[in-house]
Amino acid sequence: MEKNELKRKYELVVIVDAKLTNESKETVRKEVTDLVNKFDGKVINSQVWLEKHKFTFEIEKCTEGTYYIINFEGESDVVNKMKPLLKLNENVLRYAFIRIESKGEPKAAVETASA
Repeated sequence: MEKNELKRKYELVVIVDAKLTNESKETVRKEVTDLVNKFDGKVINSQVWLEKHKFTFEIEKCTEGTYYIINFEGESDVVNKMKPLLKLNENVLRYAFIRIESKGEPKAAVETASA
């Protein structure tokens, strides 16, 4: 079995405070993509999903957030390795991992958490 066959595709949504400077937001995005690479993942796409979205309720005294969506491939344990480090990042308000199913696989698993 090839090593590439063991990799799964994931989608990671990261929410940061919209009031941060563009440089700070870009730094957070870079830190998260570097985490993927650190655990032998491969970032496929990384972009802003929603620039300034008003929350229904406050999250850590923030009323608006910027949503980043990061598509990547990685081993099945990459999510568990990344979670504690995302929780430690003070600029990450929330995050959610979604496993993208391929044909013949069961439905995708969604894991969300507050940082």
